Amino acid sequence: MNTFLLSHELLIIGLGLGLLLVDLWIAPAARRKLGYVAAIGVGVVLLYSLFIFNLPIGDNAYAFGKMYLLDGFALFFKRFFLLSALIVLLISVEFADSIETGIAEFYALILFALAGMLFASSANDFALLFVSLELITVTFYVLTSFQRAQRRSLEAGVKYLIIGSLSTCFTVFGIALVYGVSGKMNFGELAIVAPLYHYNQVFLCGLLLVMVGLGFKIAAFPFQIWAPDVYQGAPVPTTAFLAVGSNAAGFVLLLRVLFTALPRSMSDRWSNLLIVISAVTILYGNLCALPQRNLKRLLGYSSIAHAGYMLLGVAALNDAGKSAILYYLSGYLFTVLGAFTVICLVMRHVEGEDIGALAGLNQRSPLLAATMSMAMVSLAGIPPLAGFFGKFLLLKSVVEQAPSHPGYYYLAFVTVAGVIISIYYYFGLIRAIYWSENPADLTPIQASRPIRVSIYACIVGMFFIGLFPGPLVNLANEAVKMLR
Repeated sequence: MNTFLLSHELLIIGLGLGLLLVDLWIAPAARRKLGYVAAIGVGVVLLYSLFIFNLPIGDNAYAFGKMYLLDGFALFFKRFFLLSALIVLLISVEFADSIETGIAEFYALILFALAGMLFASSANDFALLFVSLELITVTFYVLTSFQRAQRRSLEAGVKYLIIGSLSTCFTVFGIALVYGVSGKMNFGELAIVAPLYHYNQVFLCGLLLVMVGLGFKIAAFPFQIWAPDVYQGAPVPTTAFLAVGSNAAGFVLLLRVLFTALPRSMSDRWSNLLIVISAVTILYGNLCALPQRNLKRLLGYSSIAHAGYMLLGVAALNDAGKSAILYYLSGYLFTVLGAFTVICLVMRHVEGEDIGALAGLNQRSPLLAATMSMAMVSLAGIPPLAGFFGKFLLLKSVVEQAPSHPGYYYLAFVTVAGVIISIYYYFGLIRAIYWSENPADLTPIQASRPIRVSIYACIVGMFFIGLFPGPLVNLANEAVKMLR
């Protein structure tokens, strides 16, 4: 086994275990600052990945008997997950006062979830797919219910546990059917023999069940019912990491299965199903978000809608669609984490998470008000921020396929309708920030230096990706060349 290939995962697991050991010997008052230690550690691993660890373009490296694949696609997402975890850890430090006990364990669980995501990006076998999924999901079971003194947190944890366990059953049963028919678990080997089972109903049923399990991870209709309740009840850092990291991990595995484990001729058979799921997911998420008053619940429904947007790239079944997903996720990272950073800071000073808590935020903290407003503008898909060009690329990938399948025209229409609907509730938040009458609290909100750096990074990310899309588009195009 080449341990160099696993250096990202091993470093993060070692950092998590080291954090738990250090927790034994430091004073309780100092444990909050372990989050900064974890963030610095993740930052060092990210710098190592960017400037030291590199693979030649087009080169694939394997470990564990080709179960583990390291290529440009995997490396893109490893860096994506490291960056998202770095910002989430900084949010966690600000949230630490709301966690009564076990803050070091909270930081460590974030790192272990990150390790699962890193493994998921390199999954080239159903066995590693299942192990990485479970590592991510089990850690989030605990993270979701970490505020044990709050009933809503426990309720969210139980709901996530029950529905997550059900999705695991579907995934395992699907893998068993695929292996039982083909005798293959490795994606490369499966792609070779899969054409023999093109019309085998048991084989196709197995693949469908695997897709059901992955549909749970990305909160696609009709497997999205857990998202609003879990987003609302979970601690803010957990919700942020679920929205970005866990969601992206689901898309990584979905892309690997559809475009590595299956030949192109078999992937094309899923186009009708993917078109319908994408369209319904977009409409469901946006329509259900309209009446919401709880900030986190609203963003939960918003995440469902954005999963539908990203499914456009999957449904397009072309390289432009795959590349658009990577671009969109990158902009989504900065946008959503910027929004949750603001929510974390604002909600420390109020009871509940109602939209009314944002009233007068422009007077309490112009920086936070601007950040939240830009995040909403980006999520709505309005130029010049990252969300606009991301939606444009996804829509373009679908329209390119429309001459060969009229269903893509309907999907494009639904997408535009979803964007128009979303403007109403996103700009409702901006209205609450700047034009609320008689805000109840105008106390200034202070942000620590690390969290201000995180906010500025999110703002720069939203603008840079939106104004200068070229470098990221080229990087995404290179990454998806590794897929079929």
